[in-house]
Amino acid sequence: MSRYEAGRITPSAEAVVRLAEVLNVSIDHLLVEGVPRRPLHSAEDALGDRLADVGELGAEDLHLVLSFIDALVTKNRLKALAGGIS
Repeated sequence: MSRYEAGRITPSAEAVVRLAEVLNVSIDHLLVEGVPRRPLHSAEDALGDRLADVGELGAEDLHLVLSFIDALVTKNRLKALAGGIS
């Protein structure tokens, strides 16, 4: 790592990807000076991964998950509407 930072060696593309994964930073943050630090894996990725897993559930469990999601979305929308009432 110190040799990379000192400019004595240039990491391969594979090494840059591994560093980004270990440090959980975007690859552009490692390669371009001044680019703000952003996580390589965001919460959105975690949600997408979980949603893909939900597709593997049986019909009854899938119905329960979808009902729960619908209830949470409705609750959030009602809360937003109630907050806008004076």
